[in-house]
Amino acid sequence: MKTLKVILTIVIIVGVFALVKVFILSPKTEVKTMVGTPQAPVNVYIVKAQVLNNNVFATGSIMANEEVMLLPEITGKIIFLSIHEGNAVRKGELLVKINDADLQAQLRKMELQLKIGDEKLYRLKQLLALNGISQEEYDVALNQSNSTKADIDYVKAQISKTEIRAPFNGVMGLKYVSEGSMVNASSRIASIQQMNPAKIDFSVPEKYAGLLNKSETVIFTVSNNSKKYKAKVYAIEPKIDMATRTVQLRATADNSNGELYAGAFAKIELPLTKTENAILVPTEAIIPILKGKKVFICKNGRAEEVFVETGIRTDGQIQIMSGLSEGDSVITTGIMQLKKGAPVKIVKANITN
Repeated sequence: MKTLKVILTIVIIVGVFALVKVFILSPKTEVKTMVGTPQAPVNVYIVKAQVLNNNVFATGSIMANEEVMLLPEITGKIIFLSIHEGNAVRKGELLVKINDADLQAQLRKMELQLKIGDEKLYRLKQLLALNGISQEEYDVALNQSNSTKADIDYVKAQISKTEIRAPFNGVMGLKYVSEGSMVNASSRIASIQQMNPAKIDFSVPEKYAGLLNKSETVIFTVSNNSKKYKAKVYAIEPKIDMATRTVQLRATADNSNGELYAGAFAKIELPLTKTENAILVPTEAIIPILKGKKVFICKNGRAEEVFVETGIRTDGQIQIMSGLSEGDSVITTGIMQLKKGAPVKIVKANITN
């Protein structure tokens, strides 16, 4: 009996201690833990609607508006050479003359034959009117005269091939022959380039094909100076290059000051679209996850997860299509250590990235 009383007393004491722990000690301990949690210092970006220019960056090459390598059409010796390297030339200006003495002799002979044939043809025409000859005799003479005229035209065409004239206004390049040189159809004489306006060839990825427009103004720079130039797109290749999966464009730029050289490397910025009231956040605020992307925002002193859909990416920002609103405070620092609901303290707030 005495033992039973001892056991009952022990059970009652244990029960009392359990109740004290559950209803008194535990809540105090939890409150102490919550109150004692440190706030993480963070920087935030205040979301603000702004204009978004969707620009594509590409590389290309400067080209001459017109360019030609002068090559002779016939074989012969150069008897006249008027090429001044680096100087301007006018369209039609005689640059090279190849010896045509034999062709000139043939021409004089044929012109004499034609003169004699025309006199004979005149007499035969008078006889034909008097029925002194047959129509057939007159037709034979007429055919000979016309054949001589055709031969004269051929020789004149051959003589014209002995002359090389400037096909357009431009600047002479370096010459590769001298007066007295023997040349043939594969001999390089010199080049002519017309550099005003200058052309710029460049390519953009095929995913932008539907956004390309003629008359678009592009900005470009070249490696020999830091100046920014403007060019206007005037032609778009109507097919996609299967090897590179790009679309080729061609633009023209004013080069009246001669600062652009053919073959120069160009860095190009092509504007495609312009979006008003776009939501942009710094790229470092985006956290990739298995099913998309998310950001942390600061709300009521705590970090909250927000799942977002992204759009166009710029150098330092990315467009948010959904998930954020103007005025949200997006956390940009220490995001990898944050958890949902963690207390945070704003150290610095920016409205520009």
